[in-house]
Formats: sequence, structure tokens, C-alpha cells
Amino acid sequence: MKLSPLVITPDCDTVPKLFVKRAKELGSRVAMRDKNFGVWEPITWSDYYERARAAGLALKTLGLSDGGRIAIVSEVCPEWLFVDLGCMGVGGVSMGIYPTDTAPQVEYIMNDCGAEFYFAENEEQLDKILEVRARVPSLKRIVVFDMEGLHDFHDPMVMGFDAFIDIGRKEARDAPKRFDELVRKTEPGDVAILVYTSGTTGPPKGAMISHANIMFQIENNQNLLPHTPEDRSLAFLPLCHIAERTFTTFNQLMTGQTVNFAENLETVPENLREVQPTAFFAVPRIWEKFYSTVSISLKDATLTERLAYRWAISVGEKVADRRIAGDAVPTLLRWHFALADFLVLKNIRKMIGIDSCRYILSGAAPISPELIRWYFALGLYMAEGYGQTENAGIATIPQPFGAYKFGLVGKPVPNTDLRLAEDGEILMRGPHVFLGYWNKPDKTAETVVDGWLHTGDIGEIDNEGWVRITDRKKDIIITAGGKNITPSEIENELKFSPYIQDAVVIGDRRKFLSALIMIDRDNVEKFAQDANVPFSDFRSLCRAPEVLELLQAEVDRANKKFARVETVKKFRVIEHQIMAEDDEITATGKLKRSLVNEKYATLIEGMYKGEAA
Repeated sequence: MKLSPLVITPDCDTVPKLFVKRAKELGSRVAMRDKNFGVWEPITWSDYYERARAAGLALKTLGLSDGGRIAIVSEVCPEWLFVDLGCMGVGGVSMGIYPTDTAPQVEYIMNDCGAEFYFAENEEQLDKILEVRARVPSLKRIVVFDMEGLHDFHDPMVMGFDAFIDIGRKEARDAPKRFDELVRKTEPGDVAILVYTSGTTGPPKGAMISHANIMFQIENNQNLLPHTPEDRSLAFLPLCHIAERTFTTFNQLMTGQTVNFAENLETVPENLREVQPTAFFAVPRIWEKFYSTVSISLKDATLTERLAYRWAISVGEKVADRRIAGDAVPTLLRWHFALADFLVLKNIRKMIGIDSCRYILSGAAPISPELIRWYFALGLYMAEGYGQTENAGIATIPQPFGAYKFGLVGKPVPNTDLRLAEDGEILMRGPHVFLGYWNKPDKTAETVVDGWLHTGDIGEIDNEGWVRITDRKKDIIITAGGKNITPSEIENELKFSPYIQDAVVIGDRRKFLSALIMIDRDNVEKFAQDANVPFSDFRSLCRAPEVLELLQAEVDRANKKFARVETVKKFRVIEHQIMAEDDEITATGKLKRSLVNEKYATLIEGMYKGEAA
């Protein structure tokens, strides 16, 4: 089915207006699929509309105020979208809280925005709000998606999602036009969603994203990364992050593509192979993990298989280098690549689950250029985009589609102005710049000055308008010798190793650079088992001399890419497994530099005793 072009008109200028239009156009087509008991169950656009309408009307019936805020605390699932679109449709403001947040963090965010409703995925997320609800005076009702284990639980404030939806369905029967009437009242300048920042430099701040911000991004994304209703995607990252929310929820309203929901984070590789999406967005940590899986699996391959891989990937790299440079690929090289693809590369893409992808996308954090080159060598086009919460998604992406400059993140999207401040900070202006931070006019005034968003990122812009992101302004290291170092480039090179999950480079006001390393447990354990290295637990694994020698070799490999002053002279291993719910990890899986520096200060100081290196 060919969708009509998006035109920003009074009858289609907000997210819920577009949702209603698309749902009624696409009707019986499949909007999303959710896997239950081993079966992918389809949900049509008509179903999507009916459940979102019921959710929105239930919210109004239960007392959601005009512009009232709701919180959704859940992994990705269809119910997230039903509540999200339903809330926006009746003039509410939807906001997600990361499922890994603690009860005190939930309390802070709920009170900061005055949320009136709390949607919990399950008993675990319910427990968090029950622990703090006496201190959340704005809370009116708690709704639980999955009532497993709660059938004997009774609380006048808590209800299951089915009972909640039934309230909305009754209202829809009694007043069948009410939802659409409320949708028509939504305005482009209204706050549509709140997205809370990670809070790495203080308490989280609620970024106010308007319907106009989102609609601008929807239109740009379809023009730059075209999709059709025949396309399919896999949703697995938290929907409270602006990147996944855009790719899964908002873009779908324009494109009509089918969204498939991963069962959980552990099943993403399996679900990816099952779904075989036509486009796939992920954060760098996921792309690094796929590369590591292939690298480690090769160690168990036969000599013939390893030689075939090395030959195929070398052919792929030659083709990739020519394509990246914009040069034609010679006929003989094309024949070699076709053979390499048939024998090896296609099988790798199928193993990962991305063989059907027309392109793959990376964002939300910097990615190693060498890793991008590897995916190009597999025969894929990987686009690295740049953007942030405060501009509601993408700000730059390679253009025209298919063009590429190694190490750069593309050109500004249409109707976006970028310029550099005197200190190299990227400033941004355009219709996607957010309305400000909820109840924080002072922070808003610091961030948006004369219409220009101060991104906090240091970068460069070449003579063709392509942008290079150097690092976060606050993360730039100035050594004792006065040398400015961008740690993210070094960290990305370290993370290119299949044995290093993450790394934080240290060195501000120091005589040399050092690093804290978090190992990839699965891959390092396999190395230890294959090499007969004894260990009893994670700490002993990290301390094993053979493992430290392995990591030193990986550090030495990375150091070869940099000038002497930029090389890592010493490193230490973080000897406990950091989990997603720990404070040191951001929502996109990165170590938080400031917290790591604080928590592991003793470990860091140990590397600088005597300062010689």
C-alpha cells in the first residue's frame, strides 16, 4: 500500500492526529507483532487504534487532567504504545521511566513532573511505586500490565491493565466520537512527551518535546531513511529513550511498517534472526557485541573456515573502502565480492539476523570507525547519526542516502542550522529544538540561548557541511602537559576488542593516560577455558595473569592507532560485573565517566603512584 505524503495541515499536525489518520487508512494491516508462548501474534492497525483509544478514554474517566503527566515503567511491549498514544490523544503528556531505575529515582521523577498515573510492567515495577507512593502526592492511580503473581493482591489504587482498558471501552461505546474529538483539540505547540535525561551531571531533567518537534522529525526521517508498510523492525531498547521512541513509535506512524517486540534483552539475537528486519537501529554496545560474537566463534572454526573468513572479509574491506571513498568498484573485485558474499558474508549476516536489512543505524553514543568499516565489509550500509534528547532525535545523518565519510556523522537534516562556538561546541537551531526543561527555567536558559541549542558536544564541520563529533565538552581531558585529549576515540578503539566490553580513559591534569576496563565476561571466560586458565569467580577471572596479559595485548593494539601522548600507559580491571541497573551504567549501556571516576578513585590513584609511566 502506498501511503499518502505527509503534509503538515491543521487536520494532521500532531502525533495523535497522524496516528488516527494512519490507523484508519491501514485498518486490517499488521501494525505490530508480539511473541507469546513461542508464537508471533499480530496486532492490526484497527486493534492498535481501538486499544489506544480505550487507554486514552480510561485515563480521562479516571481523572487525568488537561496536560496531565503519566509515567510508564516497562520494557518494550505493545501496552507501552497503547498507553503512549492514548495519553497523547486525550491531551496528556506521556513519560517513560527506565525499568532499571530504583524506587528513589522513581520517586524523584514522579514528583518532579507531578505524574498522576503510574503504569507498571509487572510486580517488580509495582513494588517501586508502592514503596514511595506516600511521598508522591500527585499520584491518582496505578495500572499494572502483567498481573502474574498479583491475583490475590488488592489495593484500591492499583488495577490490572485489562480492567483499565475495559473502562475505556465502555466510555467508547457510550461516547464513540469523544476520543477523536479530543485528538482534534491537540495543538502542535503542546508538550507531547517528557524525556528525562540520564542525570550524569546532576538530577535528571525532564526535556519537554512538543508535537511540532516530533512531527518535524517524522517528516525528515521518512525523507532521509525511507520505509514502506512492507518493512519490519525489531524493538528492544527502552522506549523512554528518544532514539528508540522515534524509531519504533513515531516513525511507524509515517511509514506504516510492522514493529516486532523482542521478548527480552537476552532473546534479542534469537528474535533478530526470526524477524530478519529490513532496517535495524541499535546503540554501539549491541553492534560491538555482534562483532565480538563473530570474532570469538571463529576461534572454534576449522582452519579452512578461518581462512575463508579472512579472505572474504579482506575482499569486503576492499569494496567497502572504495564505496566509502566514492570510487567505482572494478569488475574483477565485484566478482570476488560476489563469491565472498555467497560463501561467507551472507552467512554471517544471517547468523546475526541482519541479512534482510537495506541499512543499519547506530546512534545514542559514539561508535568505532573500524567497527563501521567491518559492517561495510559484510556488505551492509551502516549510517551513524547524531542527535540528542533536546533536539527530539536526529540532527545529522549521512546525505545523500548511501554517501559516507569515515569518522563523520553526516550533514545536518533539512531546516537545521549548525555552527561552532568559539570553544568548538556544536550549536543547533531548528524546529526540532525542545521547549525546555520541565520546571527548570534556569537550566533551559543555559541550554537554549537566542534560539541556539548548546549541545555540550565538541566537534568540527568540514567545507561540505559534514560533521565530526570529537567528544562531550565536559569529557575532554587536558593533561598535565596541556594536551587536549578526546577520550571517546581511544575508548572506542579499546572496545573494538572482543574481550573489552567498556573502558573509561583517565588523565585529566595527569602526566599520562590510564584506563579502567570492564571485560566482556562471556568472551574472557571462553578464553580462560580454552587456555586452561583456572578461576573460581568473576574477581579471580579478572586477576588471572593470563587474562591481564590478554588485555595488555589489546591495549597495545589500540595504542598503535594514536600518538604517544594519547596512548594508555596503565590500566586496571573493574573486578565486579556491573549490571544494567547499577548507577555506573547509562541507559544506552555506557559507563558514566563521572561516577566511575568517583567510585573507583582508589583504583585510579593506584595507577598514578609515583606518576612515572
